[in-house]
Amino acid sequence: MKKILSLILASMLIAGCSSAPANTEGTATPTAATTGGSTINVYTRDSSSGTREAFQSAIGLEELTANAIEVSSNGDMATKVGADVNGIGYVSLSTDFEASGLTPLNYEGVTPTVETVLDGTYSMQRPFAYVTRAAGDFGSDEKEQLVVAFIDFITNSTEGMAVVESQHGIVDATKGTPWAELAKNHPIVAQDNSGITLVTAGSTSVSKTLQAALEAFQPMAGNFQFTMNQTGSGDGYKRVLGEEKDGANAADIGFASRNFKAEEDVTTSMASGVYCIDAVVAVVNKANSLTDITAAQLNDIFSGNVTDYSAIK
Repeated sequence: MKKILSLILASMLIAGCSSAPANTEGTATPTAATTGGSTINVYTRDSSSGTREAFQSAIGLEELTANAIEVSSNGDMATKVGADVNGIGYVSLSTDFEASGLTPLNYEGVTPTVETVLDGTYSMQRPFAYVTRAAGDFGSDEKEQLVVAFIDFITNSTEGMAVVESQHGIVDATKGTPWAELAKNHPIVAQDNSGITLVTAGSTSVSKTLQAALEAFQPMAGNFQFTMNQTGSGDGYKRVLGEEKDGANAADIGFASRNFKAEEDVTTSMASGVYCIDAVVAVVNKANSLTDITAAQLNDIFSGNVTDYSAIK
């Protein structure tokens, strides 16, 4: 009897095992280190961001998915996507991809580099623009003269262009003039300016190039002080010419990682223009095997039409 019961139990166990679902593919469950079978986590910048505007315009995005995770700055985007194996977002070319744990994606078959931006083959690019307060509205003539000198340094000098370029800002260095020649037009730089503080505001994407330029210019211009209050392109105009120009966040120079909009009237400024070009780069976590992306694929992802990496062919 015991032998019969043992045979019955054995047959039941075999039947139970054979009825379990089989792995018909013969492969392991996809992990985040592949592009197959992983839910896409979309990251985006806030609505005032020049990077977001340039990115959405490039891919023709009309409506962002409601599931997008909003981040506060270029650095925050790099940190968040770099910590999310399923994340995808977009950052400035000036970002340190390796240190952030990111893979920059080729766009429409073109690798994002200084060379491809300058020759126009990498098309997802935008300007780093600046605007100052109106002439006579800097609080002192000395500060105004120092702002004029700094703008000349960052836009026209060989040294200024080299510093911007070192932080991955894209410039035509062949057009630079040695600062020793330009400085003759700015006697203010020869005096002690340690009591003057220049305040900047606007785009977060310009932070690395701007800080490097200010630090390089300090010893050349009387050791002035500076404060950077970079919170987004939308604040660049507001804090030098707009509704916040006389408030607690007032600044001397505002920056935007895009062209200033029609409603941002820069004609009343003392100076405005572009000091370098930047590229916007789609990025994924370095554990993701994805290396190339198209505008159509990015549109599908950021609109929410595609939610899984397995759909990216």
